[in-house]
Amino acid sequence: MWSGGGPGLRSGAGRPGRRPPWPSTLFLAVLVLVGTAFAAADQHGERLPLDIYARLLLLAGPALLLFRRRHPVVSVFGVSASTLVYFAAGYPYGPVFITVGVACFAAIVEGHRRAAWWAVGLLWAGHTLIVHWLYRWLPPQHDRAAPWGQELVIAAFVFALCAASDVIRVRREQWAREGAERQAAEKRRQNEERLLIARELHDVLAHSISVINVQAGVGLALLDSDPEQARTALTTIKAASKEALGEVRQVLDTLRTPGDAPRAPAPGLDRLPELVEQAAGAGLTVEVLRDGRPVALPPGVDLAAFRIVQEALTNVVRHSVSRTAQVRVGHAPGLLELGVDDAGPAAGGDAGGTGNGLVGMRERAAALGGTIEAGPHPGGGFRVRATIPLRTDE
Repeated sequence: MWSGGGPGLRSGAGRPGRRPPWPSTLFLAVLVLVGTAFAAADQHGERLPLDIYARLLLLAGPALLLFRRRHPVVSVFGVSASTLVYFAAGYPYGPVFITVGVACFAAIVEGHRRAAWWAVGLLWAGHTLIVHWLYRWLPPQHDRAAPWGQELVIAAFVFALCAASDVIRVRREQWAREGAERQAAEKRRQNEERLLIARELHDVLAHSISVINVQAGVGLALLDSDPEQARTALTTIKAASKEALGEVRQVLDTLRTPGDAPRAPAPGLDRLPELVEQAAGAGLTVEVLRDGRPVALPPGVDLAAFRIVQEALTNVVRHSVSRTAQVRVGHAPGLLELGVDDAGPAAGGDAGGTGNGLVGMRERAAALGGTIEAGPHPGGGFRVRATIPLRTDE
C-alpha cells in the first residue's frame, strides 16, 4: 500500500540475488558513531551523554540499512523509528540524520516514494512534537523549546532530499526504458537481417534449382537419343549451379562477417540478359521490352527489381505450360515499372506458384515503398506487375 513508483522498479525490491551492501553500511556505522561522539562534546550539559543504549540506537539505523535494497519499506520506517526514539531519549544531535537520508533515497529510487515520504514526514512531525511540546516531560531536564526556524530548515532539507531522490528515480526509469528500447531495436534489426538473408537465399536457390531441375529432365530424356543436346543440358546445369553457389557464398560471407562490404556487386537489371539466357536453357523463350529512358537505379531498387523478375520467371518455368514469357521494364519520372507475363495455361492449375515466392516479391517491393500485383489475366496466363518509386535521396 505504500508503494508509489513504477511496477518495474518495485519488482526489483526483494530480489534474492541482491546482496546486502556491507561496505557502505559499515562505513555509515563508523561515520555515525564517530561523528556523534564529536558532536556530543559541543552539547555537554544540553543533551544526555552517549551511553550503551545511545550507541545501540545509533547502530540500529545502519543495521536496518543492510535491508534497504531487498526490503526498502521496512528499512526506511525502521530507520525513522529508531532515530525518533534516539531524539526522544534526549541524546545528542549529530550525523544520525545521514542514515535517514540514505534509507529515504534507497526507498524512492526502488520505487517506494510514498513510503519514503510517509516515513520521513512522520519523523519530522514526531521531532517537531518532541522539541516544542513534549520536551517538558522528556529528558534531559530543564530542556527548552527549539526555535521554529530550525524546523523550517529541517523541513526544507527533507523536501529537497526526497525531491532529488525522485529525480534520480525518474532518470533510472528513463535509462531502463531506453535500454529496453535499444535492445528491442537491435532485435528488430537482427530479425530484418535474417529475413533479408532468407529472402536472398530463397530467390537464388529457387531460380537456380528450377533451371537445374528442367535441364536435368531434358538431359535424362535425350541421353540416349540426342547425346549432344543432353550435353548442352548438363552444361546449363553446371553454369546454373556455379552461379548459385557463388551467390550463396556471397550471402553467407555477409552473414559471417557483418558490416563487411560484399566481395562482388549485388545483381541488378544489367544482368537481365543472363536471366534470359538461363530461361532459354530451361526451354523458355523470353522477350524483353523497355519503355522510357533508362536511369541509374539505387542499389537497393536495382537488386529488388532483379530478384522480382528472377522470381517471376522462375514461377513461369515451374508452374506454366507456356514456353514463352514477356518482360517489360518501364522507366518513368521517379518510378520503375516491371511486368512479367506468360501465355499460360498453368500446369496442374497452380497459376503463378504459391508459397514464399510471391510473398518475397511483395516484401521486397513494400520495403522500397512499392507495390506488387500478381494474378491470372484474361488470356489464361499469369501476370506480375511491380511498381517501385525512385527516391532521390538514395
